[in-house]
Amino acid sequence: MTHLACGLDFGTSNSTLAIHAENAPRLLPLEGDEVTIPSAVFFGTEPQDAFLVGRAAMRAYVEGATGRLMRSLKSILGSSLIEDRTQVYKRRIAFSEVIRLYIAELKARAEIAAGAPIDHVVLGRPVHFVDNKDEADAQAEATLLRIAREIGFSDVSFQFEPVAAAFDYERRIDRERIVLIADFGGGTSDFTVVRLSPDRNVADDRARDILANGGLRLGGTDYDRTLSISAFMPTLGHETLQTRGDLEIPAGPYWDLSNWADIHHLYDPKRLIEIRHTRQVAQRPEFIDRLIHIIEERKGHSMLIEVEAAKIALSSAPAYQAALDWIEAGLTVTATRDSFERTTARLRERLRGASLACVAESGLTPEAISAIFFTGGTSQIPNVREAITHTFPDAQVIDGDRFGSVGLGLAIEAKRRYG
Repeated sequence: MTHLACGLDFGTSNSTLAIHAENAPRLLPLEGDEVTIPSAVFFGTEPQDAFLVGRAAMRAYVEGATGRLMRSLKSILGSSLIEDRTQVYKRRIAFSEVIRLYIAELKARAEIAAGAPIDHVVLGRPVHFVDNKDEADAQAEATLLRIAREIGFSDVSFQFEPVAAAFDYERRIDRERIVLIADFGGGTSDFTVVRLSPDRNVADDRARDILANGGLRLGGTDYDRTLSISAFMPTLGHETLQTRGDLEIPAGPYWDLSNWADIHHLYDPKRLIEIRHTRQVAQRPEFIDRLIHIIEERKGHSMLIEVEAAKIALSSAPAYQAALDWIEAGLTVTATRDSFERTTARLRERLRGASLACVAESGLTPEAISAIFFTGGTSQIPNVREAITHTFPDAQVIDGDRFGSVGLGLAIEAKRRYG
C-alpha cells in the first residue's frame, strides 16, 4: 500500500492539508468539498454534537446547540495554559488534548480523501510562536511534534510558514527574484526574504536561498480585539462611568469578551456575580444588562463572530452596521474604516517595523526587494497591506492563495524531504 507525505498548515483561524501528486501539490478536501477548514471545535451535550470541527462546529454553536465552542487553539501553543484543563461538558480536558483531537480529525479526513495512509508530515510553524521567548517557542514546537507522533505520523518535520508560501509562489515565476513573503495569519505575522528561481525549485537544499526570516505574534485576532474594544464594547458599558466619582466600569470583562481564548472565563459564576455588582454602581445599568445577557446565554463567541464579520466587511466598505437584535431588539453597532484604521495604527507600525527588520537581517536594502508576496487572510485588511506596500513602493505586489499557499508549499517541501 502507498504511504503518503503531506504538508499540514494548522492555522489560528483556518487549516489546510496538502499532498504532492501528479507532479503538483494539491489541497485535500477536509469538510465536504472545502479544502480549508476553520480551526474550531465544538463539544456538545447531545450525542449528535459530541465532537464537531470546522464549519460544523461553528454552525452548531450559532444554531444554539448546548456545548462549548473553542477557536484560536494555536494561540495557546507556547503558553502556560497548554496543559491546563478546561471544563468540557462533564469532564475536564487539557488544551493540548483538544488540539490533538482536532489535528487527528484532519489527518483522518485527509486519508479518506487521498485514499491512502499519510505517514510523513511537514508541519508549518510561525517564525515565532511567542515573541522574544526562546524556551516558550521551543515548547510550542515540541508540543506539536508530540501531538503529530501520537496521532500516527511516523516522520515529522517543520518548516517556517512564510518559507513554505515562497515555494508555492516559486512555481509561477519565470526569472530569479528577491521576494519578501508576507504571511499575515490569524495569530502571527511572518516574513521571509528569499531568492526564488525556476532553476532552483528542484534543488534539495534551499538553505542558502533563504536570506532572512522574521515575524511577531500579531495577527487577525489582534485586529478583532481592537475593533471589538473600540466599536462594540462601548454599547455593553465599556468606558462608561460608575455612579461614585469619575471611575470607569472595570474593563476586564470587555477584554475577555474580545479575545477568543478568554471568553470562557466569563462563564465562571463568580465573574457573573462581580458583573451584577458592577451593574448596581453603573451610571448606565442598561448597558451592563446587555453584557449580562450575553454571559447568561453563553453567547460570547457570537459577539466575536459579529466583530469578525465587521472586520472583513471593512476591508471593502467604508462602514458596516452590525445588527445585534439577539442581544436587544433594534440594537445596532456601526463601525467605520476610518475609525478602525486609527485604532489599529499602532499595529500597522509594528508590522512595518518587523518587515524592515527582516530585510535588514538579510543584508539587503528595501530597494533590492523586487516583489512582495501576500498570503494569509489578514493580508486583505487594507492598512495591513499598506504597511508593507508603502514601505517597499518599488516592489511588485503578488497575491497568493490567501488560505492555501502555505499548505501547498509545505506539500512541496514534503515531496522534497520524503519523496
